Amino acid sequence: MPNSTVSPLGAIPTENGTAFSVYSRHASHIDLCLFNETGTTQTARLPMQRDENDIYRLITHAPIGNRYGFRADGVYAPDHGLWFDPSKLLLDPYATQIDRPFAHDPALFTFGTDTAHIMPKSIVSQHHQVKRQPPRFAPGGLIYEVAVKPFTMLHPDVPDAIKGTIAALAHPAIITHLKTIGVDAIELMPITAWIDERHLPPLGLTNGWGYNPVGFMALDPRLCPGGVEELRETVAALHDNGIGVILDLVFNHTGESDRFGSTLSLRGLDNLSYYRHLPDDPGTLVNDTGTGNTVACDHPQVRQLILDTLRHFVAHAGIDGFRFDLAPILGRTVSGFDTTSKTLAAMSADPLLHDRVMIAEPWDIGPGGYQLGNFPENFLEWNDRARDDLRRYWRGDAGTTGALADALAGSSAIFSRHNRTATRSVNFLAAHDGFTLFDLVAHEHKHNEANGEDNRDGHNENHSWNNGVEGLTDDHAVNAARIADVKSLLSTLFVTRGTIMLTAGDEAGRSQRGNNNAYCQDNDITWVDWAKLSPELIEHTAYLAALRKRFEVFSEAAFFSTSTDDVQWLSPTGEPMTVADWEQPEGMPLAMLLKTRDLETDDIVRLAILFNRTHDVVPFTLPGTWQPLGMDFGNPAYLPARSVVFYQQA
Repeated sequence: MPNSTVSPLGAIPTENGTAFSVYSRHASHIDLCLFNETGTTQTARLPMQRDENDIYRLITHAPIGNRYGFRADGVYAPDHGLWFDPSKLLLDPYATQIDRPFAHDPALFTFGTDTAHIMPKSIVSQHHQVKRQPPRFAPGGLIYEVAVKPFTMLHPDVPDAIKGTIAALAHPAIITHLKTIGVDAIELMPITAWIDERHLPPLGLTNGWGYNPVGFMALDPRLCPGGVEELRETVAALHDNGIGVILDLVFNHTGESDRFGSTLSLRGLDNLSYYRHLPDDPGTLVNDTGTGNTVACDHPQVRQLILDTLRHFVAHAGIDGFRFDLAPILGRTVSGFDTTSKTLAAMSADPLLHDRVMIAEPWDIGPGGYQLGNFPENFLEWNDRARDDLRRYWRGDAGTTGALADALAGSSAIFSRHNRTATRSVNFLAAHDGFTLFDLVAHEHKHNEANGEDNRDGHNENHSWNNGVEGLTDDHAVNAARIADVKSLLSTLFVTRGTIMLTAGDEAGRSQRGNNNAYCQDNDITWVDWAKLSPELIEHTAYLAALRKRFEVFSEAAFFSTSTDDVQWLSPTGEPMTVADWEQPEGMPLAMLLKTRDLETDDIVRLAILFNRTHDVVPFTLPGTWQPLGMDFGNPAYLPARSVVFYQQA
């Protein structure tokens, strides 16, 4: 077993030349291949020497910018989990820069066929470290989920030369929008090198989201042509405006896929070590991800690669935190998910990482894969229970008033497990995977025909509704109802306890035409059309963000105490909610009263947030004297249909 303290690997420029190193326990031989400046001609093929830790090493003259790759030899026996094929040029797992994007080709999965002419080459790189600073984001803030290309491609003010790239996020027009809606951190959907799923090219489709990685560190040149330096400069510009940056990373699988996939990097270097296999059948890859393979995150060398990847982005780009796709894979061992696994523990204890924001997508499709509420205490977690409960409440499902209150209060039943006293919930209404927020109120059914799978892909149950017409319409009344519903959903999200998240465009009515699995639509289905965004919804989101920042209660994480008056729940008569009120099938309007500090005045005040999901105007009486926050009606208030309104005690 390798010594996990040997780090980092890859290509490290030194005074004596570049030191190359790569791990493989099962290879019999590995060569370093150097290429010319265009990556088209192999200029040298040099044998590497294996050390006692199964690290292959070589120091040779290779200046910064030199293209290179590895070739690994050994037994080729896929039924036994061995895929060594020296005809395959392999990406360095520690490469931080590559010279071209990945593209499918039959040679990549054909034994004995050389791939040097089509494989991206790793590039010898050296990066400057940034000054270490505390994260710009704190739990309780607003995270804005961004797919870089779709977010910036159609913005009228972003220059064509940087549209679709990381650099575009530093443009003043983009930053102005982020600040207008109160964004505290942007969460970048995958920006590291990926390859299309093999069924997409025949359909004329491409993966536009990046959740199919090949390299964990290498930035995809389609999104970040300037490499780590471009990322670092963009992060610095966002930091200068008080906005943190979180990277969405995929450590659970790679684009090498199942046994019919391509040999690109880890498979060719040491398939048995890097991926998880059935214990009694090393030729069968475990598929806890639904993508064909599962990375063996409990293997010491894989753990080291994960830690070094996170350190790289913190040290060289100043990244504030990370969101982990299908995060239970990080904690999986041969016995299943373990919240105290060595990999999760190492991430939490690492000197460079311990203060970073860590966010888990707390589910995969393997045994025991749903782990919401069970991640280590320093992890925030995507809360799909709250998502579904908020949707179902506003759709009008019977008996969901209590579920609404639980979500508003931070889902204590979930996050109080393990004797914890504060929520770690990331509350959201919509994310990249699923309907947009506007499509949630405009479609009862998914419409994924453009994906080429006869609408079989994507979730069937979205807890959505269409306000009387399926899909986009010119009907003014229907569109007005949809805008009102989006406003109410946004208002509800912004008063939940915990961290909140919006996906880019959801603050402004973006539609994907009912496609709830749009990963393969790198086109106007997913690109944010800035000309069609709703100024009314943007203004409403800005209003909500200002309220959330003004009142301290919304940035606090401790669970409400039942023995204090931190929170009260009132019926429309102004009396405390009874059991019968909570259980009323049609969903009685209610008020959430909160005691909080007004950060503008430093006074302790009381807020009242009133919810009415019915289609009727409802009289609502509050005890005492109250003044509206942004609304102009008195007390007793006539609460508009399908609305959320805010009061402060006078």
